[in-house]
Amino acid sequence: IRRGNQREKDRERAAARAGKGKKGGDDGLTPEQRRERDAKALQEKTAKKAAKEAAGGSNAGTKDTKK
Repeated sequence: IRRGNQREKDRERAAARAGKGKKGGDDGLTPEQRRERDAKALQEKTAKKAAKEAAGGSNAGTKDTKK
């Protein structure tokens, strides 16, 4: 039994699937720049959470378990 170009088609499909799942892996930043960006985002997130809790959000850190 001959497979013809099935292997080639499978390789093309595999390459398409592999490229599809990437999440902006190369954003053009150096590792140091990426660390600085991530640290700034984390600081902003924690400041926002602290402000929310200070504003009287008594259940700000709890999750709603109702379904």
